[in-house]
Amino acid sequence: MRFGIPVIGQDLRGWGEELRRFLARFWDNLSFKVDGATPTSNGVLLWDDVNGYPVVSKNNEWRQIVLADGYAIFGQDADVTAASANTAYKIALDSISAQGITLTGSPLTDITFVEGGLYEIAFTAQISSTSSSQVNFRFWPRKNGTDVAGSTIVASLHNNGATFVVSRTAIFSFAANDVLNVMWATDSTSGYLHAHVATAYAPAAPSVTLVITRVQA
Repeated sequence: MRFGIPVIGQDLRGWGEELRRFLARFWDNLSFKVDGATPTSNGVLLWDDVNGYPVVSKNNEWRQIVLADGYAIFGQDADVTAASANTAYKIALDSISAQGITLTGSPLTDITFVEGGLYEIAFTAQISSTSSSQVNFRFWPRKNGTDVAGSTIVASLHNNGATFVVSRTAIFSFAANDVLNVMWATDSTSGYLHAHVATAYAPAAPSVTLVITRVQA
């Protein structure tokens, strides 16, 4: 395959057609970012083949353009119970759709980020209780085995059989290969996370959902 601009020959019509085909193939392609490339002016768009993503120059540095990589939709279609009160447990999830984020472990509790960046995490849980006394629930993220300070959600129920939805959306920073666990605890084994089955007029409701979106590299 010839990669240079076609050479002008005697047949100008043929040369023009060959030039048109060449431009159609290569004009819109990104130039590759080479070693030593310096972002001296804003708005230069290049392809970083080493890391596998496009970059743009901004304020004298190369900034990654975030692609679709780095999202996940996780859920739990079964009830989640606690064997003991006032004890921290990891919530097991199922992968509905994911790219650049993996779910591993037995059960599936470890969420691993392939690429670093800022991620928006939206969490919901349906809390329920079999007691008419007050039952307290706590939810929080654990990053690389360490609880994230100041991140706990606290909710309470005092109606037997009632269901209440707890939710929060926040931004977290993760490095490549960081592991996230979704933790929970309750002060009574009467409290649990309730998944509702489908009815004739509405689909099922999972006990837990977790949606992760990469918003910045």
